[in-house]
Amino acid sequence: MTELSAPFAPDWVSPPGDTILDLIEERGWTQTELAKRLGYTEKHISQLINGRVPLTHDAALRLERVLGSNAGFWLAREAKYREHCARLEAARAHADWVSWLDELPIKDLMTSGAIPKVRNDAKHKPGLVDACLRFFGVASPDDWRAHYGGMQVAFRRSRAEQSDIGAISAWLRLGEQQAEKLDGPKYDRAGFEKALTTIRSLTCEPPEVFEPQLRKLLHEAGVALVLVPAIPRAHVSGVARWLSPTRPVIQLSLYGKTNDKFWFTLFHEAAHILLHANTKEDKKSVFLDDPNASHTDDPQEHEANQWAGDWLIPPRHTIALASLRSKAAVEAFARQSGVHPGIVVGRLQHDGLIDPSWMNDLKQSFRFTEGADV
Repeated sequence: MTELSAPFAPDWVSPPGDTILDLIEERGWTQTELAKRLGYTEKHISQLINGRVPLTHDAALRLERVLGSNAGFWLAREAKYREHCARLEAARAHADWVSWLDELPIKDLMTSGAIPKVRNDAKHKPGLVDACLRFFGVASPDDWRAHYGGMQVAFRRSRAEQSDIGAISAWLRLGEQQAEKLDGPKYDRAGFEKALTTIRSLTCEPPEVFEPQLRKLLHEAGVALVLVPAIPRAHVSGVARWLSPTRPVIQLSLYGKTNDKFWFTLFHEAAHILLHANTKEDKKSVFLDDPNASHTDDPQEHEANQWAGDWLIPPRHTIALASLRSKAAVEAFARQSGVHPGIVVGRLQHDGLIDPSWMNDLKQSFRFTEGADV
């Protein structure tokens, strides 16, 4: 396993006072003599040498005149000493915070490459705490709880199991990191609606054809699309959210997805952006979706489901759905309506018109590069 990469932080530190003592010893001076030459009290000199008081700019200039070396040398020596002290204090804090790791999906974060792969044992846990703090971009577990715990009020859940804040926050953070790398124009609602019309026509294409076009179309409309490996404890496979008032993000997991679920989830998240972001307050919502959820009482989830279903198979075509009982009929209907047959099968199964075990060979299973840029 890979060792954690961290700045060198020995368990000992040498204050500037050690250099001061070396220099006055060479000159045969006592600390009393040095105090007189610097214009400080003996107590202050003792504290300065022992690192109990900081070496100020004024002290650095006095040492420059009395002991030599320039003020920059003394200030750099002091800064390095204080940095070492801060790192030692942080290391002690990390050791006290190792219980926080129990709240996080450490194995999943290692698998994704978000934190180094090391043994999750007593030796490595303080380093893992540091790695997780860096990943989430917070200073302490309390700050993590304040930020992501506070986000819970914005979560719009599609199922009760979506309660593991550690897993959910990790998956969301992985998406944030990807989205932050995708520079693009501001959100254009009209452009987004136009892009979705074109994207629907891509459902019949294989992934190697539709993936780059899908990313490009959304990017040009100001919508970031990020694909993040699933974190099972999160029970989330799709998210619609706004990272800023002009930057919506659709985040998807491809774990175990057939094309009917992928396209439905994509258009479901698109519906949240189009329908449920009319005010600044609306844009604080984080829609946590799982197409496998059997029931939700949230009217916005029902609205997004209806919109996605109607976008993929417009209402004018739905009357014919009830008569589809063979693969040939499904394929003919799909050609007529301009979508992949797997999407039609998924709709028939969802509406209870056919058994969930029927015609699944018309669906397409696929994976494409997670985390790729536009």
